[in-house]
Amino acid sequence: MPLLRRFCLQTGHLSALFFGLVVSVAFGSIDSHAQTSPDKPVAIQVDLTKDKGPLKPIWAWFGYDEPNYTYMKDGRKLLTEISQLSKVPVNVRVHSLLVTGDGTAALKWGSTNAYTEDKAGNPIYNWTIIDKIFDTFIERGMKPIAQIGFMPEALSTKPQPYRHYWKPGDNYNDIYTGWAYPPKDYKKWSELVYQWVKHSVQRYGQKEVESWYWELWNEPNISYWKGTTEEYIKLYDYTADAVKRALPTAKIGGPEVTGPNWDVSEKFFRAFMDHVVKGTNAVTGKVGTPIDFITFHAKGAPKVVNGVVQMNMGTQLRDIDKGFAIVASYPSLKNLPIIIGESDPEGCAACSEDLHPQNAYRNGTMYSSYTAASFARKYDLAEARGVNLAGAVTWGFEFEDQAWFRGFRDLATNGVDKPVLNVFRMFGMMQGNRVAVNTDLAYNAKKIRDESVRGEPDINALATKDAQSASVMVWNYHDDNVQGPGSPVSLKINGLTAKKVWVQHYRIDQQFSNSYEVWKKMGSPKAPTAEQVAELEKAGQLQLLASPTWVTVEKGVLTMPFQLPRQGVSLVKVSW
Repeated sequence: MPLLRRFCLQTGHLSALFFGLVVSVAFGSIDSHAQTSPDKPVAIQVDLTKDKGPLKPIWAWFGYDEPNYTYMKDGRKLLTEISQLSKVPVNVRVHSLLVTGDGTAALKWGSTNAYTEDKAGNPIYNWTIIDKIFDTFIERGMKPIAQIGFMPEALSTKPQPYRHYWKPGDNYNDIYTGWAYPPKDYKKWSELVYQWVKHSVQRYGQKEVESWYWELWNEPNISYWKGTTEEYIKLYDYTADAVKRALPTAKIGGPEVTGPNWDVSEKFFRAFMDHVVKGTNAVTGKVGTPIDFITFHAKGAPKVVNGVVQMNMGTQLRDIDKGFAIVASYPSLKNLPIIIGESDPEGCAACSEDLHPQNAYRNGTMYSSYTAASFARKYDLAEARGVNLAGAVTWGFEFEDQAWFRGFRDLATNGVDKPVLNVFRMFGMMQGNRVAVNTDLAYNAKKIRDESVRGEPDINALATKDAQSASVMVWNYHDDNVQGPGSPVSLKINGLTAKKVWVQHYRIDQQFSNSYEVWKKMGSPKAPTAEQVAELEKAGQLQLLASPTWVTVEKGVLTMPFQLPRQGVSLVKVSW
């Protein structure tokens, strides 16, 4: 291959003799792990002349429960890597920014001690830990989704018990302690929010803070909020008023409900939206309340069937579609940005694989192929409902000082990137506008919404084009977490105007961009050596399937055959 590549670079063209061999090597049809398949290739056709508008970077949004991991050793490392995924700023959402405590990090817990009171009940504001968290974001060019919550101990209507010590395997309901209750004084709460926004402007500047999203609470329709729907709406009025008083141009939104396809979520969501449009504001007495963006969550539902993890992407897409439908039913709100505040294959990032076997997809390539396939369909569902999808938050970060590859829903383990992070690196390389992919493939967004992926695999693509390149992400996904046979793919890119193009083919599968498989081959060491850690870090990066090469374009069309393993993802980038 190096000799052929040098020939291409030196001559600037490929002779007919070399063309077939170079394409075969570059696109994987004879790579070492791909076997010849008698099956008919899946024909994926990309038309660069059919523009579908800008590819919004909805994937550049991340979040996690434990805010104090932000500035710890592996947290800072991972945030640096996330910030470098692409040219656009990455948005970060974390819980517990107003929780009382000393900043000790633990699973499903975080604290900043931003608000306490003296013996006379006078407020004491302390922004030290919040600043440490936000400084870590800002230093990396990241944008906080400033979650206003949860309730400080001194303001809670039921402060005790307050601190919890949950761990995987414990009753999940044990986490909902004094921080989940309404305030005993809404005016003190409002002043706390006002002072926080005002401090942020003083520290970071008005222009910077105007680029953030401020939101109230998390999943208030379940036990994260121990008040009533009406009390949450009242709290929102006081919160929005405080944010806008401190910075009239700030963006405020909510309500961050769980999946709108749940009856309890839909009821809460519609009550909130009705109030925004026609309710009486608890602060001003006027009709309605400020809102600049709308948020809700969407989760899948894996389970173990006959010893095999079976995902359910359809459940997640139904949540998303129902949320879009609800927003679209309010004409005055339909065009507001929508942020899917948590958008994941299931619900509990800190519920480890060792205790929750349905989560055994997280370390390997199923998580990465699921992510590729599901994110592509979010664009399609938003387009079909005519709504403005701005972002979809992946609720997965890292868990400091835990066992290697324990099976949390995270992007890295002990500073080593997992395969799923490489899908986001692929997304970051996709620039410009979306372009058309043929619609006669086995699945589309509506079919997966209704049926999930239970029959043949979902082999499909997302494609983009800018002035000097085109990128095509291709995945081979199935709900069943088994390593089935690979599939031959025939990728045809139409509408190229260049006579020759530089082609790079990146891959995530069992052998490429996969630290987990390397770790297992090492014998799954509980304490890898420094040399092993270096090898794992290298394996955790996005890797090329083969060396890049120049390829001649015939009549504006480039056809590329390759084998794509089950749960594999390819990114083909063509530059000119």
